[in-house]
Amino acid sequence: MASSPSLLPLSVSLGDPAGIGPEVVAKCWDLRDQFNLPPFVAVGDPRSVAAVWDGEIAVLDDPRDVESAFDHGLPLLAVPAAEAGVPGCPSVAGAHCSLDSLEIAVGLARSGSVAAVVTGPVSKQQLYGIGFTHPGQTEFVAERCGVASTNVAMMLAGPTLRTVPVTTHLPLADVSSHLTSSLIEARGRAALRGLQRNFGVANPVLAVSGLNPHAGEGGALGREELDIIVPAIEALRAEGWTVTGPHPADTMFHTSARARYDAALCMYHDQALIPLKALHFDDGVNITLGLPIVRTSPDHGTAFDIAGEDRADPRAMAAAIRVAAGCAAHRAAATA
Repeated sequence: MASSPSLLPLSVSLGDPAGIGPEVVAKCWDLRDQFNLPPFVAVGDPRSVAAVWDGEIAVLDDPRDVESAFDHGLPLLAVPAAEAGVPGCPSVAGAHCSLDSLEIAVGLARSGSVAAVVTGPVSKQQLYGIGFTHPGQTEFVAERCGVASTNVAMMLAGPTLRTVPVTTHLPLADVSSHLTSSLIEARGRAALRGLQRNFGVANPVLAVSGLNPHAGEGGALGREELDIIVPAIEALRAEGWTVTGPHPADTMFHTSARARYDAALCMYHDQALIPLKALHFDDGVNITLGLPIVRTSPDHGTAFDIAGEDRADPRAMAAAIRVAAGCAAHRAAATA
């Protein structure tokens, strides 16, 4: 990606130092021309990169030096862990390092020192062990940006599909009781505004799924569509948005259906993530909508089981970096 003279570099937190984050970020720098990536600076423990990669690391003190260093080595703002970690062996020190790296990477975006932040994979289990109280990185970033978690939405984006789940990490049995018209409206509004701000879609079309088989079959298979989802769709339409549905989820994701909308609003986690991962497992990107900054992440986890084995595929991280730069460019163009 040819860097825009007006676009700042990106910050990329390495995630858990024992996971595959350091490896895939280093590989992205190594393959920066092949992946068409803009300048970025990694944030984390340089030892975690050196443990899995023998390339050149350019440790920086100032993010303003990223562009001059980018052609010579992987630019990195050092956040040393209390002790050197071992790939594949998560630790308390590594959890603290991943959280500190996330905090700094997000802070750079909030201060305007970088154009966007890309967050590497962390272990929520490890973070919970050191007192982390957020459901995930999304909620942490929202809090740091002063945005209520109900006003942000997680978009999963691939080359041919974008999905937004209304509810995320809930047991399936609890989804119906957590669905409200106001929540669906908030997620839908965030999705529609995000399509405008981050993707430059002037008049976005949002397709809304049902919760039940056949979208409830007129109430015969459940009333959530009639009582909760339809009122939310009507409220969004009253605001001037183009919103369709509720659609049966089993007919929303084939090729011709996807051509009729810009994003799909789904009622629960797997309803949104299964089609996205089926189509774009290696290049799906998680985008947080509703923030004053651009934040993306690869749609994969720490993969401790393969860390340090030179088996991690960097394509999802490359896609996250590329999408973040594209979103930042759209925002910059809109305010120019």
